Amino acid sequence: MICDNATVRLDDENEPQPDTLLRIETGGSSWIAQDDYLEGAPELAIEVAGSSASYDLHDKKEAYRRNGVQEYIVWNSGARSLSWFKLCSDQYVLLDSDSSGIICSEVFPGLWLDVEAFVAGDLQRVYETLQIGIASEPHQAFVSKLARS
Repeated sequence: MICDNATVRLDDENEPQPDTLLRIETGGSSWIAQDDYLEGAPELAIEVAGSSASYDLHDKKEAYRRNGVQEYIVWNSGARSLSWFKLCSDQYVLLDSDSSGIICSEVFPGLWLDVEAFVAGDLQRVYETLQIGIASEPHQAFVSKLARS
């Protein structure tokens, strides 16, 4: 499930409102509380940072890490740079793009981003890359697994 600007209760001290998030509804690590807030860590949080880049890349990133958000993307619009982090052994590591310039989500197989096209504003190429990822066998297996949950 994709949500935009949803308030997330990570813990008693952190209620961020990521610009976008992806979560697995059944079997994931977050849930919708009775008051319609999201509780727990979504699998992927995405932030668009301009003047908030320092906060997004430090304090907020630390809160997401500490609470187990598996992947975290920050688009720094001012610097025109994208950072995609994956939680590994309780630390965020930066995911690198492959030889084609594509970063592939490890949590959501088939979620592929052509970083160069994204930075250049070539949304047609971004869309085409995503469609290739969605058509991939790993994505189809992931969808089948979710359907069985």
